[in-house]
Amino acid sequence: MTINEAQDEIVDEFSAYDEWMDKYSLLIELGNDMPPYPEEHRKPEYIIEGCQSTVWIYCEQNADGTLSFKGDSDAIIVKGIVALLLKVVDGHKPAEVEEADLYFIDRIGLKENLTPTRSNGLLAMIKQIRLYAMAYAAKNNMA
Repeated sequence: MTINEAQDEIVDEFSAYDEWMDKYSLLIELGNDMPPYPEEHRKPEYIIEGCQSTVWIYCEQNADGTLSFKGDSDAIIVKGIVALLLKVVDGHKPAEVEEADLYFIDRIGLKENLTPTRSNGLLAMIKQIRLYAMAYAAKNNMA
Protein backbone atom coordinates (compact mmCIF):
# COMPACT_ATOMS: atom_id res chain seq x y z
CA MET A 1 0.00 0.00 0.00
CA THR A 2 1.37 3.42 -0.92
CA ILE A 3 1.60 6.29 1.54
CA ASN A 4 -1.33 8.03 -0.13
CA GLU A 5 -3.43 4.86 -0.14
CA ALA A 6 -2.82 4.49 3.60
CA GLN A 7 -3.80 8.14 4.12
CA ASP A 8 -6.96 7.74 2.03
CA GLU A 9 -7.90 4.68 4.09
CA ILE A 10 -7.52 6.71 7.29
CA VAL A 11 -9.61 9.56 5.85
CA ASP A 12 -12.35 7.07 4.88
CA GLU A 13 -12.26 5.44 8.30
CA PHE A 14 -12.58 8.76 10.13
CA SER A 15 -15.25 10.14 7.77
CA ALA A 16 -17.62 7.44 9.05
CA TYR A 17 -17.90 9.46 12.29
CA ASP A 18 -19.42 12.92 12.69
CA GLU A 19 -18.60 13.56 16.33
CA TRP A 20 -15.07 14.05 17.60
CA MET A 21 -15.79 11.95 20.68
CA ASP A 22 -16.31 9.00 18.31
CA LYS A 23 -13.10 9.88 16.49
CA TYR A 24 -11.22 9.99 19.81
CA SER A 25 -12.62 6.52 20.56
CA LEU A 26 -11.28 5.36 17.20
CA LEU A 27 -7.86 6.84 18.04
CA ILE A 28 -7.86 4.99 21.35
CA GLU A 29 -8.79 1.75 19.58
CA LEU A 30 -6.00 2.21 17.02
CA GLY A 31 -3.51 2.82 19.80
CA ASN A 32 -4.65 -0.28 21.66
CA ASP A 33 -4.23 -2.36 18.49
CA MET A 34 -0.57 -1.39 18.07
CA PRO A 35 1.99 -4.13 18.53
CA PRO A 36 3.86 -3.93 21.83
CA TYR A 37 6.77 -1.51 21.83
CA PRO A 38 10.11 -3.27 22.43
CA GLU A 39 11.34 -2.65 25.97
CA GLU A 40 14.93 -2.29 24.72
CA HIS A 41 13.86 0.85 22.84
CA ARG A 42 12.34 2.61 25.88
CA LYS A 43 15.42 4.78 26.10
CA PRO A 44 15.76 8.55 26.34
CA GLU A 45 17.21 8.76 22.81
CA TYR A 46 13.91 7.50 21.35
CA ILE A 47 11.70 9.94 23.28
CA ILE A 48 10.17 12.67 21.14
CA GLU A 49 11.00 16.05 22.65
CA GLY A 50 8.18 18.58 22.54
CA CYS A 51 5.39 16.17 23.42
CA GLN A 52 3.32 16.76 26.54
CA SER A 53 3.17 13.01 27.18
CA THR A 54 6.00 10.56 26.75
CA VAL A 55 6.27 9.32 23.16
CA TRP A 56 8.85 6.88 21.84
CA ILE A 57 9.50 6.37 18.13
CA TYR A 58 12.19 4.01 16.91
CA CYS A 59 13.18 3.29 13.32
CA GLU A 60 15.40 0.79 11.59
CA GLN A 61 15.98 -0.06 7.96
CA ASN A 62 15.02 -3.46 6.59
CA ALA A 63 17.17 -5.45 4.16
CA ASP A 64 14.95 -4.33 1.26
CA GLY A 65 15.64 -0.66 2.06
CA THR A 66 12.25 0.07 3.60
CA LEU A 67 11.91 1.62 7.03
CA SER A 68 10.36 -0.15 9.99
CA PHE A 69 8.91 2.15 12.62
CA LYS A 70 7.86 1.27 16.16
CA GLY A 71 6.15 3.66 18.53
CA ASP A 72 4.36 4.04 21.82
CA SER A 73 3.02 6.63 24.24
CA ASP A 74 1.92 6.70 27.84
CA ALA A 75 -1.21 8.67 26.82
CA ILE A 76 -4.00 6.73 25.12
CA ILE A 77 -5.06 9.36 22.55
CA VAL A 78 -1.45 10.20 21.71
CA LYS A 79 -0.74 6.48 21.25
CA GLY A 80 -3.54 6.48 18.66
CA ILE A 81 -1.93 9.44 16.88
CA VAL A 82 1.37 7.53 16.83
CA ALA A 83 -0.50 4.54 15.36
CA LEU A 84 -1.92 6.73 12.56
CA LEU A 85 1.46 8.22 11.68
CA LEU A 86 3.21 4.86 11.65
CA LYS A 87 0.43 3.27 9.58
CA VAL A 88 1.22 5.83 6.88
CA VAL A 89 5.05 5.74 6.90
CA ASP A 90 5.96 2.21 8.01
CA GLY A 91 7.31 -0.06 5.28
CA HIS A 92 8.32 2.68 2.87
CA LYS A 93 11.69 3.80 1.52
CA PRO A 94 13.40 6.79 3.14
CA ALA A 95 12.83 9.11 0.16
CA GLU A 96 9.10 8.31 0.15
CA VAL A 97 8.82 9.15 3.85
CA GLU A 98 10.88 12.34 3.46
CA GLU A 99 8.74 13.62 0.58
CA ALA A 100 5.33 12.50 1.88
CA ASP A 101 2.64 15.14 2.15
CA LEU A 102 0.81 13.98 5.27
CA TYR A 103 -2.52 15.42 4.16
CA PHE A 104 -4.63 13.02 6.22
CA ILE A 105 -3.96 15.14 9.34
CA ASP A 106 -5.88 18.10 7.93
CA ARG A 107 -8.51 16.01 6.14
CA ILE A 108 -9.63 14.21 9.28
CA GLY A 109 -9.52 17.45 11.28
CA LEU A 110 -6.94 16.13 13.70
CA LYS A 111 -4.88 19.28 14.15
CA GLU A 112 -7.79 21.55 15.02
CA ASN A 113 -9.15 19.03 17.52
CA LEU A 114 -5.95 18.75 19.55
CA THR A 115 -4.81 21.01 22.35
CA PRO A 116 -1.95 23.34 21.36
CA THR A 117 0.56 21.20 23.29
CA ARG A 118 -0.65 18.02 21.56
CA SER A 119 -0.45 19.80 18.18
CA ASN A 120 3.15 20.72 18.98
CA GLY A 121 3.78 17.10 19.91
CA LEU A 122 2.30 15.93 16.60
CA LEU A 123 4.65 18.25 14.72
CA ALA A 124 7.58 16.95 16.79
CA MET A 125 6.64 13.35 15.91
CA ILE A 126 6.46 14.19 12.20
CA LYS A 127 9.80 15.99 12.40
CA GLN A 128 11.47 12.98 14.04
CA ILE A 129 10.00 10.56 11.47
CA ARG A 130 11.38 12.74 8.66
CA LEU A 131 14.77 12.97 10.42
CA TYR A 132 14.94 9.17 10.59
CA ALA A 133 14.15 9.01 6.87
CA MET A 134 16.77 11.67 6.05
CA ALA A 135 19.41 9.87 8.10
CA TYR A 136 18.79 6.53 6.40
CA ALA A 137 18.70 8.18 2.97
CA ALA A 138 22.06 9.82 3.67
CA LYS A 139 23.48 6.55 4.97
CA ASN A 140 22.29 4.73 1.83
CA ASN A 141 23.87 7.37 -0.42
CA MET A 142 27.22 6.96 1.35
CA ALA A 143 27.24 3.18 0.98
